[in-house]
Amino acid sequence: MRHFTDFDSQPVPKHDAFNRAFLRLTPQTLQAINRAVVQAAVDLGIEDGQKLRVDTTVVETNIHYPTDATLLWDGVRVITRLVEDLHEKLPHGVTGFTNRTRCARRRMQEIQRMTSQQRQDHQVPKYRQLLRVTAQVVENARAVVQKTEGFQVLDLLDSLAIDQLRKQIQHFCQLADRVVDQTRRRVLQGEQVPSQQKVYSLFEPHTDLIKRGKAQKPVEFGHKVFLAESAQGLITDYRVLDGNPSDENQVPASLEQHQETFGCPPDLYGADRGFYSPDNVRRCEQAGVTEVCIPQRGGTKTAAQKLREKSPAFRKGQRFRAGIEGRISVLFRGRGMKRCLAEGRQRFEVFVGAAVLTNNVLRIAALLQKPSARPRRAA
Repeated sequence: MRHFTDFDSQPVPKHDAFNRAFLRLTPQTLQAINRAVVQAAVDLGIEDGQKLRVDTTVVETNIHYPTDATLLWDGVRVITRLVEDLHEKLPHGVTGFTNRTRCARRRMQEIQRMTSQQRQDHQVPKYRQLLRVTAQVVENARAVVQKTEGFQVLDLLDSLAIDQLRKQIQHFCQLADRVVDQTRRRVLQGEQVPSQQKVYSLFEPHTDLIKRGKAQKPVEFGHKVFLAESAQGLITDYRVLDGNPSDENQVPASLEQHQETFGCPPDLYGADRGFYSPDNVRRCEQAGVTEVCIPQRGGTKTAAQKLREKSPAFRKGQRFRAGIEGRISVLFRGRGMKRCLAEGRQRFEVFVGAAVLTNNVLRIAALLQKPSARPRRAA
């Protein structure tokens, strides 16, 4: 094994070497590497950028389905665990903190197990009890952090661990305050809290709520990801979007990125009706796109628009556009992009970039084995 890996008599990397190297990657680094890979495909004559199809999908974050009760319970149990860790690190422990996890868990389970009829009469009192417990835990945890401020121990490692635990307690207390506020507004005051102001996970607070009108998944939790694919199956552009923006906002940026990569606009631009707007069609035509294959969304179609969408060229372009659905399926099933197990927004972007980069490298390797699949360069 040492001879096969070329380690010979040298020290073998530790088991966490790959993880430590992965943590050094940044989203900007992966973006640059992906552009270099696409440029290598252009230099090899594999891709010419004459066709472009775009779509958006949702990559889930690694969270449980969020409800107000489970989020409050998460806050109680995590803050309590961190305070207990701090208690073990300090020579004399901490005082003034009571473990309320059992009480909070019971209130959460009672709320979760209620029937529709029981919720009308008993939901609000149970939520008041759970809110009271959560607020007490947060208040006591903040008092513990204040009491341990400036506390010094002889061991440097223990001192660093104590400071880190205090920072984590403050972080989760702030998130728990937001959960308490949104629960009071929604359950007690009957207010419809905007999705931008909600917290859907204490561990992945960057998570967005995405509604795409899908019957099987009306609500998804993660981030919307924009993908642009060439005719040879290379993802030439990808972006992790904030919130739930409309698809039509992504057309101008995708055209600019394509022109920067290939030096010219695509001859065909294919997208679904979610990307349609008169301004987007006009931008594509002004940029030099010969065939803009974006079906009209809503409104009454003019006779010219109906004739255009029934033309053989438009239908062929829409059949080409449907191919990106298969690429998304490959990314989900074969590249593991369906659900991100990494923590944090930056790691999420690195995760998506790694899946895209893997797809492009493997796709180029497959194309190099089929010389007949290479496009001819213009004379």
